[in-house]
Order: sequence, then C-alpha cells, then structure tokens
Amino acid sequence: MITVNHLSKVFAPDLVVLKDVNCEIAKGEVISIIGPSGTGKSTFLRCLNRLEQPTSGEIIIDGENILNPKVDLARLRMKMGMVFQNFNLFNHLSIIENVMVGPVRLLGMSREQAYAQAMDLLDMVGLVNKANAMPDELSGGQKQRVAIARCLSMKPEIILFDEPTSALDPTMVSEVLSVIRQLARQGMTMAIVTHEMKFARDVSTRIFFMNEGIIYEEGTPVEIFDHPKKPATQAFINRIRTLEFEVTDRHYDLHAMNGQIENFCRKYALAEQTVHTLQLLIEELLTNVLPYTGKIHIDINFTEKECGLDICCIQENCRFSILDNPQADELSIQIIKGYCDKVEETADDNNKIIRMHIRKR
Repeated sequence: MITVNHLSKVFAPDLVVLKDVNCEIAKGEVISIIGPSGTGKSTFLRCLNRLEQPTSGEIIIDGENILNPKVDLARLRMKMGMVFQNFNLFNHLSIIENVMVGPVRLLGMSREQAYAQAMDLLDMVGLVNKANAMPDELSGGQKQRVAIARCLSMKPEIILFDEPTSALDPTMVSEVLSVIRQLARQGMTMAIVTHEMKFARDVSTRIFFMNEGIIYEEGTPVEIFDHPKKPATQAFINRIRTLEFEVTDRHYDLHAMNGQIENFCRKYALAEQTVHTLQLLIEELLTNVLPYTGKIHIDINFTEKECGLDICCIQENCRFSILDNPQADELSIQIIKGYCDKVEETADDNNKIIRMHIRKR
C-alpha cells in the first residue's frame, strides 16, 4: 500500500532530519514508530501526506508517487487522514459540526447524510451525548476522540497518528488508546508515532525504531521489545523500562515523584493497586527508613518476563544495616516487607542496597 524509498528531509545544511528512510506498509498493518526525541519520527509522518515536502526520495501509495508535482494533494489527504497531538478542532463549531464540516464541504455529502454519519462516529468513540457541546467544554481525551471521529468522517484508507496522547493527562490516555485499538481490530491501516510502549506492543503488527534520521531497526513487537538486535535499539528499550530517581536530602518533591511513577506504570497497563503500592513503598523508604548518609539512588524496572516491578535502592556511605536499624520506623519496614514479594539487603563497598519485587496486578 505504501512504499518509501530513500526518503530524506533537510531543513538546513546542518539540520538533516531524515537521511535515508526505506520501508513498506501493507494494507491493514498497524505500524508503531518509536525512538528517542529528535530522530525524525513526526517529520517522517508529515512527509507521508506532504505536510512536509521531502527533500528527495519516493513515497508510493497504491502505485502512485505522491512526490510527483502533478499529484492531487487534496485527493491524497482525503485518502490519508491525520490525527495530531493538539486536536486542532474548530473552536467556533459544535462537536457535531466539527465532524460534519469535512464531508459536507469536501465530499459533497448532504447535511442530513453528514449528520447521520457524524452521530454514528461519535457513538463509536463514546461521545454521542456531547454532540451539541463546544470544544472548550470537553476534556483533552474527549477532544482527541472527536478529532479521531472527524478524521474517520472523511473515510480515509490510512490514518496517521502523531503522538495522539502526548498532550493528555495520564488519566485520559486510555480512553484515546481504546478507540485506536478498536480501529486496529477493524483492519484500519495506521502509522502511529507513540511513546506508549505497552500500547505499541499490544496493537502493532510491526514496530519501526527510528534513530538518527533512519529506520534503524524494524520487526514484530516481540522482536523489537524482547529481542532487539542493534545496540541503539537495545539501549532505548532498556531505558524506557526503567524509572530513575536521585535524592540528595529529605526535601524532595513527593508529588512530582508520584506523578512520574503513575505515568511509568500506565505505560505497562499496571493496575491502580500496583501504582499505589509502589508510591507507598517509595514514600515509606524515603520518609521513615533510609538514614540519608549520602545520596540515594532509586531504580524502578518493569520486568515483563517476571511479570512485575523490581526496585533497587542504593543508600550511599552507609555502614550499618538499614532494615535492622533500630532508628528506622518499624511499622514502615513491616509495610515494605508486607507489600513486596521479595525484599533483600546487600552491601557494596560503603553502600547499602535494598532490592524489592512487586508482582504485576
């Protein structure tokens, strides 16, 4: 359906965003595009429907090179819909009018037909009761679902999603991803730039890992997430599965830390109970157990094979046992041991290391 040959995009002599991108996307595939920031993921997506003009290369869709100057861009963009990070709804139009406007103006559909279709699409995304609301009355997640319905109203063959959840509060992410999962089950061809790794693993037929302006490695979700072959892919996959904190004194920002923990857990669809358990463990450690004899390093690792979270806490410059320390709060230590499947303390030079494991719930 889509073939990309030697695609490049140069913004300036010293700013080469896409170097030599080559790939194929078949009808019905769901491609998740992942990778570090600044590696050309969004630019690649925007080149696919000519929102960015590539510097060189070919993009062939259904046998037609869309970089041909004579190509009908309006027809192309009706075939290839796009959902952006920031919704881009028309704020002066109601929700139903937002979904109707494209079919009426561009497809020549009657208002009656467009209304019936829009109500069906709003029903599909769970927002039929908001049809007459205005965009500023909706949450971010609801706005993004309207944006998806508006995209679908143009009957695209392909949908491009540019980080569709990055502007959302974590509590709203799942409602948008649920709609995209539904489209995947229906066989819609999609390319999705995303930082939601659990979602990418679950919904994708293939993963493109982009690095330094190229598709550095591609494969099935199992190949990329469990058995990456190339060093940069391995480093990226290992990094995204780890949340790190460094605490230098007792005046740490617990609220910011809890927010990061919540976001991290949501990536792997961990239950609220697991999120709250992890937050409680970290708070008890930092507030009532650790002696603050030096810097404290905390690593939280998601381990899919072991189905849970490993927590490693290193207390620098500590020469005595932390868990047997009579000055530590005994109740806090009992809470930690009670909530963890495994707790052990070891030593490394002058540092004490506490390792804990929580099963995924």
